[in-house]
Amino acid sequence: MKGLLKLGVITGLGYFAIKGWRDWMGGSDADDRGPVGSSGIVRDAGPQHGEADWDKVDEQSDESFPASDPPGNF
Repeated sequence: MKGLLKLGVITGLGYFAIKGWRDWMGGSDADDRGPVGSSGIVRDAGPQHGEADWDKVDEQSDESFPASDPPGNF
C-alpha cells in the first residue's frame, strides 16, 4: 500500500512539474489547428472588416474556395 501511495505522489509531482515547465516555456493549451483533416481555422466567406469594394465576382470567387474551378462569370 505504501508503494501505491508513493507512486501517486510521484505521478502528481510529475504532472505539476510538466505543467509548470510548459507554462514557463510559453506554451498554451489553445490548439488552433482545427479538427483532424482540416486546413485549420477558416474565416467566413464575404467581405471582412471594411472591404468596401467587394463585388459579386469577389464574393463568388471567395465562396468557391478551395474548389479547383472559379465561378463561371470570371
